[in-house]
Amino acid sequence: MEIVKMDRMKAVWNGDGKNMEEQNEKEEYGDVVPEEAGSQDGKAASEEDGTDTEADASSKRAKNVLKEFFSWVMVVVCAFVLAFVITHYVIIKAEVPTGSMISTIQIDDRLIGNRLAYLFSDPKRGDIVIFPYPDDERETYIKRIVGLPGETLEIVDGVLYIDGIVYEEDYLNEPMVGSFGPFTVPEGHYFMMGDNRNHSWDSRYWTNHYVEKGKILGKAWLRYEPSWGLLK
Repeated sequence: MEIVKMDRMKAVWNGDGKNMEEQNEKEEYGDVVPEEAGSQDGKAASEEDGTDTEADASSKRAKNVLKEFFSWVMVVVCAFVLAFVITHYVIIKAEVPTGSMISTIQIDDRLIGNRLAYLFSDPKRGDIVIFPYPDDERETYIKRIVGLPGETLEIVDGVLYIDGIVYEEDYLNEPMVGSFGPFTVPEGHYFMMGDNRNHSWDSRYWTNHYVEKGKILGKAWLRYEPSWGLLK
């Protein structure tokens, strides 16, 4: 009976010692977290990382969409600004409703004029120009420059005299009739007439006979409708 009791005590001691050794090993290596709990925490961390990655991707896509949208907005705005600058400071478009410039310009021709043509130079005789009608600037006219600043023009029986010298014009639709003038053109102004001379309301008839240089909107140089062609 005594031997049996000692064997039991030894067995218990061996068992307890083994347990103590295992616990000491785990404490020594820091392995105090149960394996199942560690796996669950890792899984949760992985799920959280996946959620963060998806959120980042969604945020990046949203930023790309906004960036693309604003880039298109900038393109449209720049196009409008460029069109405004070109049409208000570089070119002028005009539609001719009358036959006063036949045969050079026909009724309903659409033209483009150069607003910068006289930025560094003065208008020349023979230039076709666009300008506000001196007697009512709400209307826009297109005529040919015939008289320059300081010149005296007179038409006698259909013959044009500039400073007493006959001036021949090869662009007229038909021979001119009638007598007009004399007209002395003030400095900085121009005398205008239409190429269809017998059917043109121009400087010969206006109350304000002359067009100031600063009022000239542009030099007409291109017809783009109904057909293309340079104006001479």
